[in-house]
Amino acid sequence: MRRKSILKENKVLQQRFEQTTENYKGKSFSGSLEQDLITIRTLFGQSDDVIIREFQMTQPTNRRAAIVYIDGLVDTKTVNHFLLKPLVNQDKVYGTEGNEENDLLRHIPISEARVLKDMQQLAKAVLSGDTVLLLDEGASPLTVSTKGWEKRGVEEPRTESVVRGPRDGFTETLRINTALIRRRLKDPNLRINGIKVGERTDTDVALLFIDGIAKPAIVQKVRERIQQIKIDGVLESGYIEQFIEDSHWSPFPQIQNTERPDKMTAALLEGKVGILVDGSPFGMIAPATFSQFYTSPEDYYERFLIATLIRFIRVLSMFMALLLPSLYIALSSFHPEMIPSKLVIAMAAGRATVPFASIVEAFLMEITMEILREASVRLPGPIGPTIGIVGALVVGESAVRAGIVSPVMVIIVALTTIGSFASPSYSASIALRMLRFPLMIFAGTMGLYGIMLFVIAITVHLCSLESFGIPYLAPMAPRRFVGWKDTFYRSPLYRMLKRPPTNMPQDTERVNPSSAQGIKKGDSHDQADASDHN
Repeated sequence: MRRKSILKENKVLQQRFEQTTENYKGKSFSGSLEQDLITIRTLFGQSDDVIIREFQMTQPTNRRAAIVYIDGLVDTKTVNHFLLKPLVNQDKVYGTEGNEENDLLRHIPISEARVLKDMQQLAKAVLSGDTVLLLDEGASPLTVSTKGWEKRGVEEPRTESVVRGPRDGFTETLRINTALIRRRLKDPNLRINGIKVGERTDTDVALLFIDGIAKPAIVQKVRERIQQIKIDGVLESGYIEQFIEDSHWSPFPQIQNTERPDKMTAALLEGKVGILVDGSPFGMIAPATFSQFYTSPEDYYERFLIATLIRFIRVLSMFMALLLPSLYIALSSFHPEMIPSKLVIAMAAGRATVPFASIVEAFLMEITMEILREASVRLPGPIGPTIGIVGALVVGESAVRAGIVSPVMVIIVALTTIGSFASPSYSASIALRMLRFPLMIFAGTMGLYGIMLFVIAITVHLCSLESFGIPYLAPMAPRRFVGWKDTFYRSPLYRMLKRPPTNMPQDTERVNPSSAQGIKKGDSHDQADASDHN
């Protein structure tokens, strides 16, 4: 029902935008340079950044022409040296065979050039950073690729740093991002399909998948959901994510976002679909399962024993971030007999001067930590982390001395915050932060019984979630032991012979079994030769 209402709203938006653009949509060129320039000036509303330069061509006749581009979106050196100069200083007469547009295309030393059909194509070309060449006396205009806006260089990802692994990350330019994928995945079966989204922003969205690995039904479902989006503008990949996810009311993310090209490349090799949005350094991976939010690309760059240990630590930190405050509230308020005697005495001594119940104490500290966390993010980079750490220490120490909270509560909140930071996915850690507060209420009203009820409700909710038809808890539920080799523990790479069955890939073979066995046999032969030599 929710998706149907969104589609109805999208149709209304589309009709409204079509009405506002009907003055130039599908309008053909008049054949007169003066009249077309008047239409263009009216279309762009006399904007100062729209540059219109009229000039006289020297060959084949003294025909008048003009170029139209937006200052700041084009490379002016390309316009001057490779467009204006060949046309004004043309020594070679155009051929008599063929039409004049083809002759012009042959003499412009720029690879991307094409003929325009109507004003709508002209507007999109100019707004995309191309330069339009208009000719007098009925010749069709041409668009030439001269994109050259300012862009940020490839830098290390800020949200997904690793100790061992590549240091390059996505940028805000779509073509740079697709090139980063192409550089790693030199496979002609890699498909990059472009989609335009946003009635006013006309944002470029790229759909990436490997033909022969990705399941066509999943690719088609992702494509259809993106094409159904009718909105005035798309400024970041989060816009796309909110429209195409399955369950809008779930706190758990159903689409994974990443700044790392190596992470998206690995997902494509598993049969997933990648989504890149122009203007956003965050790519998206679909479909997504719960286990992949607690894995990192670094897990595959280290040996499997180290990666498995780190994954267990992340799972432990996940339970700490979700359950520690609730367990403290339940044990201290309802089940003190379950706490060791010496620890109970120490906790009682710490709470002797605290005037609040444990649940109020926990809420005060958790809300304070969330405020400090948000404040440290919004402050300038050099002082943000410092303010967060110093503020937490000062507030915690002052609260203990004032008798507002107990020392054990400060330790619990600190461990909870550290546990939430251990998650590789920021969106997944936010889900745990959201669920922590209702879980504390259940613990404060029903003790451990309330905690168990809430955890069961979360588990049932996770079992009901899907991401583009894929169960969210796969391969645990439904149970597929083949996929367990890369969930909360990681098997050796030579044992991971098949791609995860969760994504239902067409090509299931990832490692040739004979190749893996050949490596082992080769090692054994080398050892035998070394022993014989000794």
